[in-house]
Amino acid sequence: MTAANTLRRRPVTTTGVVWIHASQRALRTHLEWAVGHAVGDALRFVWQPQPAEAGAERSEVHWSGPVGTGAAIASALAGWTDVRFEVAEDPQAGSDGMRWMHTPRLGLASFRIDAAGGILVPEERLRSAVESAGPDARALLAELDHAMGGAWDRELEAYRHASDASPVVWLHRVG
Repeated sequence: MTAANTLRRRPVTTTGVVWIHASQRALRTHLEWAVGHAVGDALRFVWQPQPAEAGAERSEVHWSGPVGTGAAIASALAGWTDVRFEVAEDPQAGSDGMRWMHTPRLGLASFRIDAAGGILVPEERLRSAVESAGPDARALLAELDHAMGGAWDRELEAYRHASDASPVVWLHRVG
């Protein structure tokens, strides 16, 4: 056996953010449990009123863990269909960053992101948009808007403004 065969690979770790933009108070502990289960630790978030929706609350949590933790968090939260949220996972060497956005009306969507958080649209998706739109410039704009998550951005924008003065909670995956 060579030395290369005996080395243990360490999982690549990354960081990210969970924004629960709007949720009813009754779901607090369920959402904390869902995210905590995905991260591997029991959690309590700092909740604040969400001015964009009467009776709703919001929370922002920063996390660190293995690549794929963001997908686990987004999957755990997607079961709560009345919750508006976003999850971001920062890119690392050998792995794209990702952003998941969810609204009750549109459901869950995922997008690759760069280091600044901008959405990356793959070449194949661009070619498909051009082909689908043909010579119709408006159709091309609609295809590109969809590829960049425009509908989700428009629905979530009013909810995002509440995060400007929120406290930050850091999560670290154990194990």
